[in-house]
Amino acid sequence: MGAWVKGGATDAGTAIEAAASLLAAARAPVVAGLSADLAAVRAAFHLAAASGASLDTSGAAGTYAELGALSRTGAMTTTPAEAVGRADLVLVVGQAPWQNPLLERLAAAGPSRGRAAGAARGLVALGGPSGAAADAYAADPGGLAVSLAHLRAFAKGHLAGDAPYADLARRLYAAQFGVALYDPAEIGEMGVEMLQGLVKEIDETTRFFALAVSGAAGQDRAVVQLSAWTTGQAPRVGFGRGLPEHDPWRFDAARQAAAGESDAALWLSALPSPRPDWLDIVPTIALVGAGSPEAAAGTAEIVIAVGVPGESADGVLWNEGRAALTYHAAASAGAGAPSAAEVLGRIRDRLTEQKGA
Repeated sequence: MGAWVKGGATDAGTAIEAAASLLAAARAPVVAGLSADLAAVRAAFHLAAASGASLDTSGAAGTYAELGALSRTGAMTTTPAEAVGRADLVLVVGQAPWQNPLLERLAAAGPSRGRAAGAARGLVALGGPSGAAADAYAADPGGLAVSLAHLRAFAKGHLAGDAPYADLARRLYAAQFGVALYDPAEIGEMGVEMLQGLVKEIDETTRFFALAVSGAAGQDRAVVQLSAWTTGQAPRVGFGRGLPEHDPWRFDAARQAAAGESDAALWLSALPSPRPDWLDIVPTIALVGAGSPEAAAGTAEIVIAVGVPGESADGVLWNEGRAALTYHAAASAGAGAPSAAEVLGRIRDRLTEQKGA
């Protein structure tokens, strides 16, 4: 397998030994990214428990925007399949959803099930990109969260007049099965809360739902589920005191690095995920998909190339189209890079041996 330590190519055993030594010597390590298959994420949690590390995900901004609003006000959601099959009106909030394949499916045909079957499907955009193939409503200068608050006020009757948002509100109430698409990271926690409030108020007279889509690579939805059944907490947890402690602010990996609190990091990115700038601040171990641009010397102090789930390795991944965990077999057969779960397990075993010595 491809492995590098301080820029020099080496064998797997040497790289794993160096990774274990770096984590063993650290007082406040971080395991981050978690863009990988379910077995690798589980192994990352076990390694964090063994090393006293905290965990954070590549898509934490969107994850916690959703979780924060959910914990306070709840949510009214649907699935991609239901949206494609039943929605006669789709409200696209912001620019990020236009990059998601789901929107192409929604634009290609009308609803085929339910009361709206056979009707034309309307697309309306709130703050979308210029040239979007939908009826467009400009965002408020204050941003999407403020736009949603104003739209909610018109929909509820707290604001009145001939403003564009009044017209949009009337269209939302006229839907038989409406769906609002949004990216939580783009609209933020307050935007999610405003949107969910709008959806639930419209639901008093018709059927309307919210559907979060992600514009970024990652496996955060899978990580949220695994973290819940592993620790009883959301993903930002720390094992520094031997038990999982949840704190979204304290275990924000970028904040820890900027504050000088973390002194080592393991970045797990078997699937493509944008490399954050904060990794340059702390000594880093990078487990990256074999063949990716990051799988080379110089991107971290220790780099180990691992199999890519669904391509060169088997794995269970979050399937956004089905809104479920699904198994993905390797597309290519034959020996290749080891799985991320295997490498993480070997690092954990060696770390435990070093601490016990």
